[in-house]
Amino acid sequence: MTTSVHYSRLRVLAAILITTSGVGQVALLWFRDLNADTLTGAFVGVVYIIIGIGLLGQSRFALFVAIVIPLAAATVLLNVVPGGAPATLQIIRLSIDLLVITSSALVLANSRG
Repeated sequence: MTTSVHYSRLRVLAAILITTSGVGQVALLWFRDLNADTLTGAFVGVVYIIIGIGLLGQSRFALFVAIVIPLAAATVLLNVVPGGAPATLQIIRLSIDLLVITSSALVLANSRG
């Protein structure tokens, strides 16, 4: 199996993870009160879905965006958590963001330009 196949699979894994995370964030609209925080989370979820669709292509820009946006979202999430003790769903979201960032960075670092 060639190296490009491995990185292609990492890219698809990142696409699946970020799309699933985005769908979950949009689905939270049905389980929370409708306020600014919920709408912001749903907007981030829609952005994640768009990034996931972009990762299914071959653009390196999509890889860059898949690194920057989850990194910014994770930073905001960590700064918003009161008392420094995130809930279980937040830990899962942060873990998925970390996997997406790592996978996208590996694929971007090994892409031939």
